Formats: sequence, structure tokens, C-alpha cells
Amino acid sequence: MDLNPAHVRTLREIAHHGSFSRAAESLHLSQPAVSLHMRQLESRCGTALLERVGKRAFPTPAGAVLLEHAGRAFAELEAAQEALRQLRGVVAGRLRLGTGATASIHLLPPLLGRMRARYPELELIVVTGNAPEIAAAVSANELDVALVTLPVTGRQLQVTPLLLDPLVAVGPPSQAWPGRGALTAAELARHPLIVYERGGTIRRVIDGWFRRGGVRPRIVMELGNEEAIKKLVGAGLGVSVSPAMAVRDEVRSGALSMRPLSPALVRRLGLVRRRDKPETPALRAFLAALEGLPRGSGLARCSPSSGSRSRRRGDRSDDEREARRAERINGSRGKARSPGGGAAGRAARRAPR
Repeated sequence: MDLNPAHVRTLREIAHHGSFSRAAESLHLSQPAVSLHMRQLESRCGTALLERVGKRAFPTPAGAVLLEHAGRAFAELEAAQEALRQLRGVVAGRLRLGTGATASIHLLPPLLGRMRARYPELELIVVTGNAPEIAAAVSANELDVALVTLPVTGRQLQVTPLLLDPLVAVGPPSQAWPGRGALTAAELARHPLIVYERGGTIRRVIDGWFRRGGVRPRIVMELGNEEAIKKLVGAGLGVSVSPAMAVRDEVRSGALSMRPLSPALVRRLGLVRRRDKPETPALRAFLAALEGLPRGSGLARCSPSSGSRSRRRGDRSDDEREARRAERINGSRGKARSPGGGAAGRAARRAPR
């Protein structure tokens, strides 16, 4: 029994999307062509491979068996193509990258644009989500590599701390910040706080900072989108704790005001890969591109020791060292101005470039 690989790929896409129409879109085929593929494949196999439940399509037991074996076959074909590309020295094929929304907006676009220009045969796929979700996708081999907020764990994962991203207090332009210097947890807790939704690693980092400060913040909104948080803060509905790289443009333009935190707070961005995954030319090209990220990004490299030991809950020595580095990062940036001068202007001068 000879099976047409194109028909099997169509089955895989339908099973993945649960929809004939969405499978047709992903395959750049018409819906009648997708339906024809399935009729021919089921005729060749002599059994139903899909069943419809409402508007959704699901594999039958026979379809699931076929997909299980076909997945291994397609993986071997992709590995063969990759081996041929390596022999030719060509950076091509598909690179599936997972990351958070903030990095996908404020950090990675220039890097990925340069990669696309340099390697036109490289197909870049970017998926965003919370760090635990992205790490799970890397572990399941649904993604090749991830750049996410640490910590994440997984027995199959190789996690390499890469960058330090300072977190800062953010308010509307007219925000009356207390005092003139960095804000403590107790000072920030006096204001209504708009924060990331629960479940993400960055929310745990922020919660831990308030907990170490011995206060409970007055949270009025929880959102999953940094851009929405900035809009609500700018409208005067509260203040927030945000990655510095996510707010630097708004601080420069005067749409938001910013103050550093005391003690300084950082999130660590790390590279996540499967331990057993071979390093392809596409992955090597991405890793090489990451080497240039700190220049002009407002970020700093993690110290080499930050990935050399396990970080036990309650052991803050690494966090404190990196927080001190964050203070130096914030204190050594350029002199962008924020409207109003005074404390707001001094805060803006700490904004990362």
C-alpha cells in the first residue's frame, strides 16, 4: 500500500487545527483540494481516518496510528534534508522559536529581520506564551529553542541564563512619586497596581520582590498583555512594574514616567533547548545572532556563574548579585529626558537605551 506523503501531511494539518478550512489555509490549498486528499487517503487505507464532531475534525483510532508513524517518517525526512544542507553549508529550513510577548515586540524583531535578510532560505516561526508553556513546547519538541523569563525547569531541557532585564516602576506622566530616588516595595504598595496575570514567570518574580519587602501590593488589575498594561497606566488607572525595555520608548516620549526599584529587581532571560536536540545550521545562526543582543538593547549579559548552580527557593544570593548589576545598568544608561524635569527627569535618565 503506497501512501502519498502530501495526503498524509494534509491529514496531519487537519488533526493539528481540527479544521479542514484552517488546514487548507496552512497548506495554501483550496478546501475542496483538502477534502479530495482525505477521500483519496482514506480510500487507500481502507478505513476512516477522521471523524467530525460539530464543526471540529478529530483523528479516528486508525488516523492516530497513521499520524504516529508518519510523524517519525517526516522527522527523518526533515533530518535528511538538514544533513544535506549542512553538507552544502546552507543555513535554511525551519527554526521554531518560542518567547514571551515582551521580547517578541521589543527585543527580537531587529535580530530576526537581520537573519531573514542574511539567510533568505530560512523559515522563521515565532510562538509566544508564558514561560512554562513555551518550555513545555520545547520539551515536547514542538519548538526548537526558546528565549524566556527564568526560572524554568524540565529534565529534558538545557537552560542557559543569557540576559539581565531590569524591572522598573512605571506610572502616568503626572505620577507623584514619593521622594526623589528609587522606590521600595512599601512605597510602591501604596499605589493601585496593574500587573501581569498569574501563571507567568515574570509575575512570580514581581510577587517575590514585594514578598521580600514584607508588603502586600494593592492589585487592581491583572492582564496578560504588557501593551494593555501600559495603556491603562498611561490613562492614570494605576502604576505597574514592567521590564525596562518594554517602556523605554514611552518614557522617552513622555507618555509614561519611570522610577527604578530598591532593591533593584531584574528578570533573567534564558535560552531553553532540548538536551538531545542536534544543533542545526539554523539554530547555530540564531545563537550567533543572540551574541550581539546586549549592544544597544538596554540589557546586560548574565554572569557566567548564574547558570552553574541550582537556584534553590529562598536562596537569594544570585538574585541579589544580579540586582546589584541591574542598579549599575540603570545608573549607567544615557540621558533621555522625561517631561516635567525634577524626579521624573532623573528617572528618565536611568532609562535603558
